[in-house]
Amino acid sequence: MKKLLKLTLAVVCVMSASSLFAQKFGRINTAEIVAAMPEAKEMQTNMEAFVKDMQETLEGLNVEFNNKMQEFQKNLSTMTEAVAQIKQKELNDMRTRATEFEQMAQQEYQKKYQELMAPIAEKAKAAIDAVGKAGGYLVVFDVTAGSLAYFDEAALTDIAPLVKKELGITE
Repeated sequence: MKKLLKLTLAVVCVMSASSLFAQKFGRINTAEIVAAMPEAKEMQTNMEAFVKDMQETLEGLNVEFNNKMQEFQKNLSTMTEAVAQIKQKELNDMRTRATEFEQMAQQEYQKKYQELMAPIAEKAKAAIDAVGKAGGYLVVFDVTAGSLAYFDEAALTDIAPLVKKELGITE
């Protein structure tokens, strides 16, 4: 009985190993695919315009602050202590508003980026899924993050050309 159990276990292991080698594995660099998509190029243009608007607003705040600071420094000798303190508080408030705006702009940038990137990433994933399914791949590894410690490139099929074809990208 014990011998039969060992023999059965050995047969199962051999069959599992041989069926594993018969499977197809693929690899893809999702970042490369997304970068090649026309939607990503359009998103980049939108993000550049968004950043430009934010920078112009921040520059305006800084110019206003610098002008007020120069005026304050020029007139400081003629100001009373109370007026000087009020002007100093106004300058501190302006600097705080500029800093808060900068932080808010960074958060808005991240939010807008995620908002614009989500449908692009979903489209790329759908194409990868379609190619993986149509090609009969058991697993498709994304090498973008470099989280794979090792893989034999010869054993994995690069499905990027098929995914680009699925997305209609011609290069």
